[in-house]
Amino acid sequence: MSNIALEHREVKGSPFLRKLVRNLTMPQRIMAFLLIMLLIFFVIMPAINLVYTSLTFSLSDRRLPQVVDRGIEVVPGEFTTVHLERVFWSKLTNKMFLIPLLNSLMITFGLTALSMIIGSTLAWLVVRTNLPWKKGIANFASIPYIIPSWPIALAWISVFKNTKIGGSPGWFQFIFHVAPPDWISYGILPIIICLSLHYYAFSFITVSGALASIDSRLEETAELMGASKSLVMRKITLPLVLPALLSAFILTFSKGIGTFGTPAFLGLPVRFFTLSTQVYSNVKNNLAGDAYLLAIVMILISSLTIYMNVKVIGARKSFVTISGKGFRANPVKLGKFKWVIFALVIIFILLFVIGPLYILTWQTFMERDGDYSLSNFTLHYWIGPDGALGKAGQLLGEGQAGILRNGDIWYAAWNSVRLAITVSLLAAFLGILLGYSIVRGRGTKLASTLDALSFAPYVFPGIAFGAVYLSMFAKPFGPIPALYGTFSLLVLVSLAKRMPFSSRTGTSAMLQVHKELEEAGELVGAGFFKRFTKIIYPLTKSGFIAGLLLSFITTMRELSLIVLIVTPKTKVLTTMIFRYAEGGYHQYGDAITMFVVIISLSGTLLIRKYQGTGLAKGIGG
Repeated sequence: MSNIALEHREVKGSPFLRKLVRNLTMPQRIMAFLLIMLLIFFVIMPAINLVYTSLTFSLSDRRLPQVVDRGIEVVPGEFTTVHLERVFWSKLTNKMFLIPLLNSLMITFGLTALSMIIGSTLAWLVVRTNLPWKKGIANFASIPYIIPSWPIALAWISVFKNTKIGGSPGWFQFIFHVAPPDWISYGILPIIICLSLHYYAFSFITVSGALASIDSRLEETAELMGASKSLVMRKITLPLVLPALLSAFILTFSKGIGTFGTPAFLGLPVRFFTLSTQVYSNVKNNLAGDAYLLAIVMILISSLTIYMNVKVIGARKSFVTISGKGFRANPVKLGKFKWVIFALVIIFILLFVIGPLYILTWQTFMERDGDYSLSNFTLHYWIGPDGALGKAGQLLGEGQAGILRNGDIWYAAWNSVRLAITVSLLAAFLGILLGYSIVRGRGTKLASTLDALSFAPYVFPGIAFGAVYLSMFAKPFGPIPALYGTFSLLVLVSLAKRMPFSSRTGTSAMLQVHKELEEAGELVGAGFFKRFTKIIYPLTKSGFIAGLLLSFITTMRELSLIVLIVTPKTKVLTTMIFRYAEGGYHQYGDAITMFVVIISLSGTLLIRKYQGTGLAKGIGG
């Protein structure tokens, strides 16, 4: 794409022809068209391939009972309804589809309700009351948003595992000498609790922003007119924050329906399956067609939820809460309960925000599982050599070195870092290009189509999106060779999944650059690439860096997206954590987890340095 092709050219002929050529050669339109083609190939085509694979035979289908019993000749690529029958109307339907679906829905509704209660309550206390140390509480309450959800599950296992299933006692059994029941150690209850302690941050952040924008004079006027506090809450406060609550609901529900890590850590040991873990199990058992149908179900549920949210919010009337006439937000006085509530909030943060990180850190220094005393302290799982022996003469970690001296872990760390760097650079660059094309082409169908396509990967749960790419690139696709087992496949799937976030970051940055600046450069003869490098990029640099850091963090901590497509050659830190947890080597897994958490927290601090936080501005001191 050259400068000549991108610039407006004077064309001989009718005015209509000249206008048509000018419109078609506008940089944003050429760029939008190319980006749409790219997104169609890497987002739409994999989804089509997912449906195609679930409705056709593959070589592995030859061993299916439905095929063997009927004597069906399996011709790879031939249309079949065998997978539909197995998943939706067979003796296996209950086990393979209905129970995982019911479990997924119960978990998602449960975690959404609990997380919204926790997050909204904290948001109200921090934004609308005279609670002490509000800014510090807000920063600590946002930590679960920064780190992955599964470290909380690993901490739960360390505390509540029992000798019956976990093999060794957890903290609870070690201290109280009573084994927790299985339903507390594993299954639906701990999954809901652990996920809620992560996803409440979504409600906290969105509701905080809404509450910070409400003029308290609206509520004070209603109280002066005789309305009770409960009536004011129902008739004024709640309607004004309802859009934020709906956004928190959709964000939590759509993420929760496809979450994989926590249900895997806390569900698979007791054979408690959700849709995401059933997809994983099916793929591992060479039941790809069945797995892809379940992935389609997750995508449809997530899409339906987002569609309903758009309809509900779109149908609501607009409420103006901020005007230019002396906006005021007076805090609610907590009175004699002020310090009691403050103490409860601090206890919550210590137990459920700081506590899991402390537990995981302590676990990494324990020589033997189940003994949490100082006499069991060791540095082996960090810096120990190969073949090290414990105090009782036993081989530690089956002879593996500590993570800082372990070649396999360093190899996985190198894969994680180069994957995160590659994806973040590409995502940030594409984000600016997407933002330029969408903002400069606003009001056109081309820009609207590009905006919708760039958002499309958001409706794909992580493991479903990974299944989509496994379906498409496990074999040659057009000019592209089979990519399964290659680093390139990890880059492609991670980059495609980052598009919704990078496009939003790029769009936000481009909205701050007035088109007159670029037009001035065009008037003095600057070509598109010169304008882009000398005007557009310098002015959107902060957005570029923020998008780069955000993509780096989310790629470093990603598990569900890549767990199906990682091989020993392409293993990364998060999949090493999953393998260690599956094998019962919690010290190694927890040590790597803390490494990933440190990277996530450090990256977030850098993002705040370049972008600042709207939350902190909304809360004030």
